[in-house]
Amino acid sequence: MPGGIQTIAIEIFKNRTTETGLENTITNDLIYEFTRKGRSVQKNSKEADAILTGVIESERITTISRQAQQSALARRVEIIVSLKLTGSDSGVKWSASGVTAFEDYDVSTDKQANEISKRRAIETLSKKLAEKVYNRLTEDF
Repeated sequence: MPGGIQTIAIEIFKNRTTETGLENTITNDLIYEFTRKGRSVQKNSKEADAILTGVIESERITTISRQAQQSALARRVEIIVSLKLTGSDSGVKWSASGVTAFEDYDVSTDKQANEISKRRAIETLSKKLAEKVYNRLTEDF
């Protein structure tokens, strides 16, 4: 990681979308990704060499396939985040804006089934996003 950082604290992301709980899903997947790759993640930011903060800037849902003019067959959910890694000296060590991940899901006539499909797509894209962030943060250092 940049600047020889060994331990990191990951704060709960700020959520600027209307999707309830999205900040917890993304933050938890990011913590899991770091620990899965053998990195030390501290709960207390005072014990960490750096703090990773993030903002979920937007969630966009678009129709990607239609059966008829008014009937969607598949949709895509896309999440855009901005991140900042701040060292213990309060200096910014790394930042990235406009980091995106997306996942497609099937649409049915049942509204509840659509919500479940959308939620599963968000869970999948959150894992992809966590891996992308980890890779960006640790490459070239």
